[in-house]
Order: sequence, then C-alpha cells, then structure tokens
Amino acid sequence: MNIKKKKQHQLKILTVSDVIDKELTRKLEEKTLESVDLIISCGDLAPEYLSFLRDRLDAPLYYVKGNHDIRYTWENPIGCENIHERVVSFGSLNILGLEGSIWYNGGPNQYPDAIMKKMIFWMWFSIWRKGPIHMVVTHAPPRHIHDREDRCHMGFESFNSLIKKQSPDYFVHGHIHQEFETPADRITKVHTTQVINTCGYTILEV
Repeated sequence: MNIKKKKQHQLKILTVSDVIDKELTRKLEEKTLESVDLIISCGDLAPEYLSFLRDRLDAPLYYVKGNHDIRYTWENPIGCENIHERVVSFGSLNILGLEGSIWYNGGPNQYPDAIMKKMIFWMWFSIWRKGPIHMVVTHAPPRHIHDREDRCHMGFESFNSLIKKQSPDYFVHGHIHQEFETPADRITKVHTTQVINTCGYTILEV
C-alpha cells in the first residue's frame, strides 16, 4: 500500500505497527519490495521482527514502543534506534517520537494524558533546536482521530495540541487495529497534517 505526497527530495519510508502483514512478508520473501530509505515502527511488534526488517531491507530503523512491548531491552532490537522523547533528523526530515498508550490498567508504556503533555513540554528545547517538525511518530493516536471509546484505545488530547502548535506534515501512529481497503482510508487530514494509521504497514514517499 502506498501513500504519496510529492516533494522536491523524496524519501521512501516503510512504516509498520501492531501486526505482521502477510502482504509485506510475501514481498520480503520474494524480494519484490522496492528499496526503502528508512523504516519506522509505531509499536507492538516483537523486537526480533524489527531486527529482521532492519537486516533484510538494509535500512536504518527508528521505533517507539507500544503498550504491549514488554520484551524490549537496551540491547534489542539489534541495529534499531529508540526515538521516544527525542527529535531525530534523517536527512532534512525532523522526526519526533513518543511511545505508549493512554493509562488504563497500570501496565508498561502507559501514561495519563497529563504526563504525556509534560513529556512534550520537556522536549521544547529539542524541538526549538532542530527546527520545524516534519513527522511525529507515536503508538497511540490523537484523541477523537482514529481512536476508540474504550479506555485502552482512547487517544491523547495532548497530541491534538502538538499537531496544532507544530503543524507536522505527517502524524504516524498504530495501536488501532483496522483493515483498510485503500491507502486513503488510513488518512485523516487535520489542517495541513496527515494523520496516518499504519496498522500493518504503509509506504510513505515524503
């Protein structure tokens, strides 16, 4: 599945989350997936799978953890980079990462919205120093955009404020399991930001 937004210097980015997509697996096994510049995981995938993607595609991999990612350590996934509470630059693309879901039962990688708001506030210097944020990578969605009404799958209201203040081109998340008939079904436009549910996988050309 491809989501395209033409710009002067295009990067091809594979984004994955939550479930191992059979179509992506087939393309990897048959070596029919076109080369990508970067891989991004939005959480709830085994660390071994991320290392597999990193090795098979020979591309850098950035990730944030989901609420079910309890097996990650400082040593794994091998060859991959955790970008939680960080702003990283890939070429001229500035990417902000935030892990986890809304707090619902006290498990790992769960945060009350007030804590997530503080995390974003504490990042202000990194955001200012790096310049404009082009892409936000999270596990959970913003509140009332792609989320659900059960406590576990509610989004963060603080993400809406982040979109309003920073106007990233892309806000890529997982957490909400859903099948999509077309790539466009994954996208909700919020002002100038494309909010994209990458459950399974997507390929962005940015």
